Amino acid sequence: MNRPADKPGSGAKLVVIGGGFAGLWATRALAKAPLDITLIDRANHHLFQPLLYQVATAGLSAPDIAAPLRQILRDQANVRVLLAEVSGIDLPHKTVTLQGGQQLPYDQLLVASGATYSYFGHDEWAPHAPGLKTLDDALLIRRRVLLAFERAEAATTEEEQQAWLHFAVVGGGPTGVELAGTLAEIARHTLRQEFRRIDPRRAQVRLIEAGPALLASFPPRLQQRTRTQLERLGVEVQCGTPVADITATGYRLGDRVESCRTVLWAAGVAASPLGSMLGAEIDRAGRVKVNADLTLPGHPDVFVAGDLAAVLQPDGRPVPGVAPAAKQMGSHVAATLKARLKGQPSTPFVYADYGNLATIGRMAAVVDGQNAGDASYKSLAANPNGAAMQAALDLVFKGKEQPSGYTEPLLHAWRLKVKAGA
Repeated sequence: MNRPADKPGSGAKLVVIGGGFAGLWATRALAKAPLDITLIDRANHHLFQPLLYQVATAGLSAPDIAAPLRQILRDQANVRVLLAEVSGIDLPHKTVTLQGGQQLPYDQLLVASGATYSYFGHDEWAPHAPGLKTLDDALLIRRRVLLAFERAEAATTEEEQQAWLHFAVVGGGPTGVELAGTLAEIARHTLRQEFRRIDPRRAQVRLIEAGPALLASFPPRLQQRTRTQLERLGVEVQCGTPVADITATGYRLGDRVESCRTVLWAAGVAASPLGSMLGAEIDRAGRVKVNADLTLPGHPDVFVAGDLAAVLQPDGRPVPGVAPAAKQMGSHVAATLKARLKGQPSTPFVYADYGNLATIGRMAAVVDGQNAGDASYKSLAANPNGAAMQAALDLVFKGKEQPSGYTEPLLHAWRLKVKAGA
């Protein structure tokens, strides 16, 4: 049974765990609220995750999609930022424990620590197939991809050369599609004249999806158009067969073993392990089942938002783990706290679906905009002037609430990239 929420007092302590879209949007929306806010994150930056694959494939540099949290919040007097990792949450005593033992008391708590990758019980694959969730992941993948071409150039046998020129992306969701498309363009365009002993255009890029089609949340028509566009770029699409094993030298599909030195993981995600510290019911992915107003059952002073929250829409479908949903949850938590300060009740969270987008190389994007209310988002667009990039930003921000510090440099970098014909 849920107890009613207490009205926060002036200067009440709000602890926000996570500086992603949910945590940052909630924090910024409370700039004028009489709250003492502490934002905790284990990185010192806010990351524009929808374009992380561009850093992983050397299309953008890290500063183009990341900005320091302190810079974004430097003019917000009621916030302090802590670079730290949370090791425990004590609900009865209302404290958050950091690694090292420091304890932070709270009156209200927002847990928005996001998600990590899941290898479906095969964590031994992780060293051989890195996932893509952080800047460190992106830089590791970039290094592996570029080194693969260098190792192929130095290879002494045809077999070794082919193994280094084989790139496998596991998972046919938006991240997998974007990675595979960009890898194909790197091989066929960016690097085509950079080597003497190898022809990068011979690189084999394979996108592996265990399900029957790519982009499972998209309509069948767009799934097929995505596959067609990828195949035009030279990507080999393999659907319907899950990966059975991944090692340092390759992977296995069914009974077939493939020699491959670069496998990238985009197949599954799991919620942050902090969810299990809250003592509430969780779903198969580790997401916390919350009340309609995003509070923790039995704890109205604790909110869970972003990828960590399991929330159902009125039609029974889960709210997807995408940036617009996290941003909306953060804004809703802020609105609820403002209402409580006025002694008003909270309201249920309602997700506004702006559509789904996946970019396919430099020249195309597939957008499911059936709920976006914008006809220009309803087709596969071939546009060399950054339309796909602008669509991605519009879908994420959908209005005026763009945090200063990185969206303009990002667009500037994209325009320079297009102008240079890169």
